[in-house]
Amino acid sequence: MKIKWLAHASFLIEGDGLRIITDPYEPNEIINLPPVTEAADIVVRSSDDDEAHCYVDTIPAGFDLVTATEIVDVGATVKGIDFTGIWSQESIYKEDIVRDNAMYRFTLEGIQITHMGDVGNPLTDSQIEALAGTEILLALAGGHPTIDLNDLQIVIEAIKPKVVIPMHYKIPGPRFFMLPVTELTSKYPPSMIEWVEGSEISFSKKSLPNETRIFVLKPTLFREE
Repeated sequence: MKIKWLAHASFLIEGDGLRIITDPYEPNEIINLPPVTEAADIVVRSSDDDEAHCYVDTIPAGFDLVTATEIVDVGATVKGIDFTGIWSQESIYKEDIVRDNAMYRFTLEGIQITHMGDVGNPLTDSQIEALAGTEILLALAGGHPTIDLNDLQIVIEAIKPKVVIPMHYKIPGPRFFMLPVTELTSKYPPSMIEWVEGSEISFSKKSLPNETRIFVLKPTLFREE
């Protein structure tokens, strides 16, 4: 299985003969990133109303669309892949309207993957329980208004994923506040961190590390500063 970080919360994940894109964003003046134009068999997004997580218009036609907020209670099977949505919200401390979104998980090449969507609050016990068994966690690492990094550490310790891939942190382009990834990596010993020289990494079920490691990818799509 190959995981390619496009930018922000958007990944291209390839396995089982499928191409899955997560949380594509609108390339507007605020997000300020090149468009997501990769082809996909499936696009899965954490909501349908957040331009930083749901924009599909730049992706070539022909994909099946899964919106995690619509499958929280029922799940969905698309092209043989089972998707589960876990209800969440943006930060309840934001001054504007607090929108719902959903974390989501699926299994590819026998590996259980969870994407944290756009959750903005500490996870409840039931949310953490719903993430149990996660082997690869695509983790929100930019701090407020998404989950606080101390609260993210609690999640990582509780579910003990084999692999954590940070996303949704400060990179060249976006014109809104996010912390740099070093705010997360500094909380862990250097032996737990791998700085990948590129935007892609591959795993098989057998190649997953025995204990949690953090793999920091470089974004494929960004604006030169």
